[in-house]
Amino acid sequence: MQDKELGERKVRCYQDIDNGLWGNSCKASPTEKENCALICVSPTCYDSVYGSDPLEEGEVDLRRGREFKACIRGQMQGDRLARAKSIAF
Repeated sequence: MQDKELGERKVRCYQDIDNGLWGNSCKASPTEKENCALICVSPTCYDSVYGSDPLEEGEVDLRRGREFKACIRGQMQGDRLARAKSIAF
């Protein structure tokens, strides 16, 4: 997944959060909104990277942000490979 695709997906997730589709707790603070958006983008990657230690108020964690992006890229490559295999057989 390219950064542009990730950004577009996060924008859609933010819109869903703003529209109340994720409940009021996701609108409680900017950090809660970010955690919910990351879950929306990829629950599996969120659990892997942030699950045991969610972002806290005011925290900026560039290392985990990079890990999250790498996880999503891996997921997308796996999805593309699975689709290619299903088409080939």
